[in-house]
Amino acid sequence: MTKEIINIGVIGLGIRGRFLMNTLLEIDNANIFALCDPIGERLEQAATDVVSKTGKKPLIFADFNELLSVKEIDAVLVCTTWITHCKIAIAAMKAGKHVGMEVGGAASIEECWQLVRVTEETGKKFMLLENCCYADNELALFNMERKGLFGELIHLQGGYEHDLREEIVLGKENKHGRLYNFLNRNGDLYPTHQLGPIAKMLRINRGNRFLMLTSMASKSRGLHEWILENKGKDYYLANKTFEQGDIVTTMIKCAHGETVLLLHGVSLPRPYSRDGRIQGTKGIWLEDGNTIYLHGISPYNIQTCHEDPHQWENFDNYRKTYRHPLWLEYEKKGIKEGHGGIDYLVLSAFADCIIKDIEPPIDVYDTAVWMSITCLSEQSVAMGSMPVPVPDFTSGSWINRPELKPSKYSLDEVHEDLFI
Repeated sequence: MTKEIINIGVIGLGIRGRFLMNTLLEIDNANIFALCDPIGERLEQAATDVVSKTGKKPLIFADFNELLSVKEIDAVLVCTTWITHCKIAIAAMKAGKHVGMEVGGAASIEECWQLVRVTEETGKKFMLLENCCYADNELALFNMERKGLFGELIHLQGGYEHDLREEIVLGKENKHGRLYNFLNRNGDLYPTHQLGPIAKMLRINRGNRFLMLTSMASKSRGLHEWILENKGKDYYLANKTFEQGDIVTTMIKCAHGETVLLLHGVSLPRPYSRDGRIQGTKGIWLEDGNTIYLHGISPYNIQTCHEDPHQWENFDNYRKTYRHPLWLEYEKKGIKEGHGGIDYLVLSAFADCIIKDIEPPIDVYDTAVWMSITCLSEQSVAMGSMPVPVPDFTSGSWINRPELKPSKYSLDEVHEDLFI
């Protein structure tokens, strides 16, 4: 059964949760019915935002179980800490709610399997809110790949490289969960921003899968040096050991021979980058430098009249030429705030799958395999970079899964006929 308006509860109202909540207020067919956070100040601030925008005060709860008992709620957004995402999502589906879950890495393979099994058992919609899959660059590149401009894919690369030292170190003061992960874990703690678009391009879970990975972590120095420089030797973390390596490198092998390189580094000084690379039999694209080279398309050497394989092009003209129709439509309607507009798109995709009763573009099988990279990389690092198998969360159906219904928000194909 389809619905025109869905009642949504938002669980977790820290910086990210409140931001997504305010973005959700921009979506016409989404109604924020209830809010939940154990910190009263956050609840009141968020409720004030909703009243200011809609004139209606949402129900408020400190315990997410109380929110889940409200029959009028159709769906929830789970925006809590990394290690509580899956637990709350599972409880929500068992309570009959659809779930949009914020990103993060898994703590165990078992929680990934639980997520898959409960989604299958309840039949509820589950979607990972991986906004980078809807970025302008990523969708233009996806459009180019599906049109064959890169040829057969050989190797893809991505990273989460971002100077987050202040956010991590001040986790206790700001009630942010990253700190405790960096103190105790060592692996690719945040893989989905870079891996999501890569996995979709490689058709992971739909004709392809990740087979195995191996990970290596560097020593940890960046957070300790930041503490000494900015907080001093008497700060309570000054003599703590951070288990998380400053740079974690993970290599993944796919069923059809493609390789994927992931980099995680957020505790050293550097500008932000997702360090994207696409290498196919017909060309290559690099995010850093905004460059591209396509065999038979990129410029020829004027002096020799032959193709010059050493001459890069700027990617901007290609982005304009092959811009995804979703972004062309979005720009005409007016791009919303939130990570360059991508928060609005991923939340719109979530609402759309519930209203139209279709499969989410990022489903539970995608979620399980993307999130599993975190705990699998931890295992590999702990065992001296030994190869670790990646589970098949589709239980074999990746070989020949049914095609999805066409959607503007599809991340499997570009359905140009749906755009006017």
